[in-house]
Amino acid sequence: MALDSTLDMSLSRRAMKAELLDAETELRLAYAWRDERDEEALHRLITAYMRLAISMASKFKRYGAPMNDLIQEAGLGLMKAADKFDPDRGVRFSTYAVWWIKASIQDYVMRNWSMVRTGSTSSQKSLFFNMRRVQARLEREAASAGETLDRHQLHQMISTEIGVPLHDVEMMEGRLSGSDYSLNATQSVDDEGREWIDALEDNSAQAADLVEDSHDTAQLREWLLSAMAALNDRERFIVRERKLREDPRTLESLGNELGLSKERVRQLEAAAFGKMRKSLESQSREVQHFLL
Repeated sequence: MALDSTLDMSLSRRAMKAELLDAETELRLAYAWRDERDEEALHRLITAYMRLAISMASKFKRYGAPMNDLIQEAGLGLMKAADKFDPDRGVRFSTYAVWWIKASIQDYVMRNWSMVRTGSTSSQKSLFFNMRRVQARLEREAASAGETLDRHQLHQMISTEIGVPLHDVEMMEGRLSGSDYSLNATQSVDDEGREWIDALEDNSAQAADLVEDSHDTAQLREWLLSAMAALNDRERFIVRERKLREDPRTLESLGNELGLSKERVRQLEAAAFGKMRKSLESQSREVQHFLL
């Protein structure tokens, strides 16, 4: 933490010492970067407005992210702004850069707020950064009027105020009200150190299921081999090429190889399957379960 604070102060001091650009110089640097890809011009432009990036980053400290990381993201937003800035539009670079800096910082904060992604749509971003402020104001106004808002009324008013669907408000409320917990944390002092991860259901296959599946697979394989043995060589070849290859062959390719029409290959394939079905059905009634 002390190292981060030192870095923050160092970055801030360097930014405050940077030159202040007048409109004419700023425009000249912007043209030099856009038209000539002059890296020195880009460096001067970025350095001059780094104080703006740091100032905007400091407004997001309340979300718990390290200030040094916020400044880094703000710097990335500033560089994106410089790369996309069009000096012909007659707008000051600082005005244009504000949007890119803010967007970069907001994306970083939302990515790191929780292990579960909070969201990335415009309505979700608007809720994430404004919901608590709007909620507090609505509750103050209701209290001053002697009214009490229930949860549904409050969510409905927030939805109308921010202009987002009610469902998004309810979802964001749940995400902002909770926090991430370690699965290795103990449930309570009364559980003799039992961790939350011990209470999770094991979704992996159990030993009995594995044995049963292995037995069924072996039985089915034996039935299929016996059924294949009842076919002649040409029928076995067609079934193998059509159904047992990772990349099944077409009727046309088999017909070309065997000197048969595509329709004749289809008929032989259907006849082979008919023979196999009869063979399987004669071996055991249990196979009906596998043929469904």
